[in-house]
Amino acid sequence: MSVLLSQIPTLRHLYKTAVLAPLPDPSKARFKPAESLLDRVSLYQGDITKLEVFAIVNAANSSLLGGGGVDGAIHNAAGPQLLEECRTLNGCMTGDAKVTKGYDLPSKHVIHTAGPVYSSKTPDEDAALLTSCYKRSLEEAVKIPSEDENSGRQVAFPSISTGIYGYPIEDATHIALEVVRRFLEEDDKENKLDRVIFVVWSNKDRDVYKSLLPLYFPPEPEA
Repeated sequence: MSVLLSQIPTLRHLYKTAVLAPLPDPSKARFKPAESLLDRVSLYQGDITKLEVFAIVNAANSSLLGGGGVDGAIHNAAGPQLLEECRTLNGCMTGDAKVTKGYDLPSKHVIHTAGPVYSSKTPDEDAALLTSCYKRSLEEAVKIPSEDENSGRQVAFPSISTGIYGYPIEDATHIALEVVRRFLEEDDKENKLDRVIFVVWSNKDRDVYKSLLPLYFPPEPEA
């Protein structure tokens, strides 16, 4: 069963239902409240391959020929045609992103990005590469030709590089949230993306996102 966009709660809904809690001290937020963004960002716990959205992001390796974790799950769900198209792309540099069709997935497109393998010896370099993964994926998402602009553009992200690539989940989540917040602010006049969805699998990752989202997407303080 596919998961429809209408079944994926926005941040506004998560705050309203107390799944997300505002910061006890609103002054600690890293960005000012922006009410419109609460309707354009979601947190979803589940299987990214089930989402019926415009595009999902694949945390791929540089070969783009499949692997384990999210990468393997996306290839398995999309079917062999995805691998056939990936073979024509000549791989992907770490920090870059490339687009394919979704094939048997409910999503129309897959944006493949090659995340860095984390090393405590090169944290700044790894942070720059991971930042680039999110930014390039968003840039590709708004460039994909759409057959039906009325259906909107949504992009769903897994937590890139936090699995076998070993990127610390809190550090990676700070990067993901900051890049998306800045991109949506720049995009706000044109609204090319109507939803960005952060998809988590484990309870641990969900709890990290729940604790950090209010820093980057705070609600308006109650009067």
